[in-house]
Amino acid sequence: MHTTQVHVRKTALTEAALVEVSLGQLADGAVRLQIESFSVTANNVTYAVVGDGFKYWDFFPAPEGSGIVPMWGHARVIESRHPEIAVGERVYGYLPMASHLDVNPGRVSPGGFSDMSEHRQPMSPVYNSYTRLAADPEHDPAREAERMIFGPLFRTGFLIEYFLRGADWFGAEQLVVTSASSKTAMGLASVARQSSPQIRRIGLTSRGNVAFVAASGLYDEVLSYDDLDKLAVLRSVSVDFAGNADLLARIHRHFDAALAQSVLVGATHIEARSVFGKGEPLPGPKPELFFAPDHAVAFFKALGAEEGGRLVAAAWREFLKAAEGTITIERHAGLEAARDVFTTMVAGQIDPAKGIVIEP
Repeated sequence: MHTTQVHVRKTALTEAALVEVSLGQLADGAVRLQIESFSVTANNVTYAVVGDGFKYWDFFPAPEGSGIVPMWGHARVIESRHPEIAVGERVYGYLPMASHLDVNPGRVSPGGFSDMSEHRQPMSPVYNSYTRLAADPEHDPAREAERMIFGPLFRTGFLIEYFLRGADWFGAEQLVVTSASSKTAMGLASVARQSSPQIRRIGLTSRGNVAFVAASGLYDEVLSYDDLDKLAVLRSVSVDFAGNADLLARIHRHFDAALAQSVLVGATHIEARSVFGKGEPLPGPKPELFFAPDHAVAFFKALGAEEGGRLVAAAWREFLKAAEGTITIERHAGLEAARDVFTTMVAGQIDPAKGIVIEP
């Protein structure tokens, strides 16, 4: 049996090719998944941009010089040599840009399992966990697209707000978010509105996206990057999703001592990305990288799986209400479409009003 994979050239992310790879015989205890659907978002671009530094390329190995970009999506068991997992069962989790994936389930429970494949163990367990949809309280068959598009990004936004609120927002009066049209930024703004209404939410975005971001209703004020100097200099926390070194420097210079905390999360502007705080010293606090998987492990360890899951689910439901109608879901068939959508996003042509779902 063969699987089709999309191999991306690591040194030139706009170059990608479809490759057929033999899967071979399924090992004892293993499960073969047929990938049914996944979303392609700016988050996947970030996985590729920082792939070597954060081991994102290591989840789904490819030939030297190439990588397979991880996606979040749904898959169905088409072959099983594991006694607790049946053919036909559906799961949600971390998948390759491909048609199939073999996993080695461990820590199996009614709610899910972890892929115990040796090459995946050095990475965060958050990425190795698969949810069994038959027993998943968050699963809504009518909202599978939204979960793929927003779910992982929303959870990152949730964890950022939880971290900042736990630090009493570092004494800040306002939250300044770059790449405010990104789905992670929208998740953060939604949770901040729910849990920290006293914090003023400022969205910075490109001029062409100002109307879209303002229409979401998630921010108290929306400005284009060109109008950054119009922002009131109040004690602020900056959360940078853009990864644009020049923009980050402008924010630090604008607020200077009034900037209480500078958080780095993503890298959507890859043509001008900073290397996460390296380079010339900036005025104000040193930017700190927020690595969501580590915060997720700490969050669930502190609160427990049941209470942590309840809090995330409640905030997720409120976000879905807020996000209703903000995007148009587009479905594309085939991995050739996945390749084309991804390379277009890498080139910076991302329409925030569209949510892309691929059905291989």
